[in-house]
Amino acid sequence: MTRLHVINHPMIQHKLTIMRKKETGSKDFRQLLDEISMLMGYEVTRDLPLEDVRIETPVSKMTGKEISGRKLAIVPILRAGLGMMTGLQTLVPVAKVGHIGLYRDEKTHNPVVYYCKLPLDIQERLVIVTDPMLATGGSSCDAIRMLKERGCRNIRLMCLVGAPEGIERVQKEHPDVDIYLAAVDDHLNENAYIVPGLGDAGDRIFGTK
Repeated sequence: MTRLHVINHPMIQHKLTIMRKKETGSKDFRQLLDEISMLMGYEVTRDLPLEDVRIETPVSKMTGKEISGRKLAIVPILRAGLGMMTGLQTLVPVAKVGHIGLYRDEKTHNPVVYYCKLPLDIQERLVIVTDPMLATGGSSCDAIRMLKERGCRNIRLMCLVGAPEGIERVQKEHPDVDIYLAAVDDHLNENAYIVPGLGDAGDRIFGTK
């Protein structure tokens, strides 16, 4: 079973292309990221188990389907991962939310942890970790490791764009974690930015540069 899932739906690819354009402003960038996150969420949650339930419509009684006992948690990696949270919450409004704060050291490109707040029952949930960019894979691997240290065993990583280097690292360090991407880009440049990428996702989401 492959652990890498590239979602190439036409609507996702169309919206991603607009996001990549350097002239796309923060308002449109945020809205597009929100929309893509919800669309990707359909695939990330595709295999959730269902159970039969008896209900009554205005016309008759029937047997319908509901998600069977699978609790979800959304854990964005701060700060850019916040941009993918609302789309998933729209799809699964009952999901609990945790936060892991990491930033990249500008000299070493290694992640530094500064915050971690998770639901008390996080180990009982299917955890969807969100971060728009899977570059070196350092932040994603650290976030996943922190979740595993707290007992999580069912983790999925949802990113917008990934570089081969980051994908390889996550697959090597966490071979049990499924990775969901909208695109696999070419490589990382000397500053560990994804090429062609879409720039600094956090700055583009929040308009800080």
